[in-house]
Amino acid sequence: MRYFHRTSLAPDAVLALAHDFFGARLAPADEAPRRRAYAGSLGKLAVSARAEGGHYTLVEVETDQVGESELDRLAKRFLAELHARAEPGHALRGAY
Repeated sequence: MRYFHRTSLAPDAVLALAHDFFGARLAPADEAPRRRAYAGSLGKLAVSARAEGGHYTLVEVETDQVGESELDRLAKRFLAELHARAEPGHALRGAY
């Protein structure tokens, strides 16, 4: 599955948050400019962050799993955490 989110956070900040969020759960598998990959018993996941028109950053999270796997829930939770970090008044909801 592939998920995306636009945020006002800088690409480097997004990748640092990805390292903190996924690094405790999955092992780093690959590192490239503006892209990080992680792998574990749940599957493989890649996070990319690139500047997009104006002051926005496009964040893409891709997994090798189907829609409602545990890894996909982690990916959606990460994007929700990004939203809350960019907008502190945002309340996290959902069971992911």
